[in-house]
Amino acid sequence: MNISLAAEKIIEFGPVAITNTMLVTWVAVVLLITLSYFATKHMTKVPGKLQNFFEFVVEALLNLIDNITQDRKQSLRFLPLVATIFLFIITCNWMGLIPGFETIGRWTVENGHQVLVPFLRSPASDLNTTIALALIAMVSVQIIGISSVGFFRYIKKFVNFKGPIEFFVGVVESISEFAKVISFSFRLFGNVFAGGVLLAVVSSLLPLIVPIPFYGMELFVGFIQALVFAMLTTVFLQMATVAHDEH
Repeated sequence: MNISLAAEKIIEFGPVAITNTMLVTWVAVVLLITLSYFATKHMTKVPGKLQNFFEFVVEALLNLIDNITQDRKQSLRFLPLVATIFLFIITCNWMGLIPGFETIGRWTVENGHQVLVPFLRSPASDLNTTIALALIAMVSVQIIGISSVGFFRYIKKFVNFKGPIEFFVGVVESISEFAKVISFSFRLFGNVFAGGVLLAVVSSLLPLIVPIPFYGMELFVGFIQALVFAMLTTVFLQMATVAHDEH
């Protein structure tokens, strides 16, 4: 059994390499765009199954955001980013549980050993993907914060020379913003990667019946990780809309 932290290359075009996680990411994006298109193509007052499903998801997410913001207008402002993050992560996580992921591929020889390079791998098991998501979330937080309270008023949270205590607090706030990126990315990566390793080990030892409960657990974990990422993003967005001197 070969367990690799890094995503494996499956196609190379000169200096450009396509990894198995990149391929699944594109599939997930195309799938979500296609479903969204057909769900909203002919919207009616009496929704069909696909429209009804998407309305249920959006309404559920909007209510969760409302619980944090206590402001429907603010919730509607955050919804596109939060819903996109949630739907993308849960789609990627659940796609990674489809039979064939990380088990169908080509054999290669590395360091004198024959290893399997899978064609498909869950994107969240690649640290590059989770860091990218974390950066998107935190950059959006800064943009929302600046647009809500103004550039100079917002930047006072990080750079403040009124006194030594204010300056130290600004340094701590700056460090915390970078820490959030690390926390975001490693939490999602660690849970999804560990789940994939667990399923691989259990399936190789006891391939029949026994792995089924673990698949059920990973379905739940995939949902929880998507929800936690989305809700934490909402909390940080809400915090950014309040000026530092109002805390």
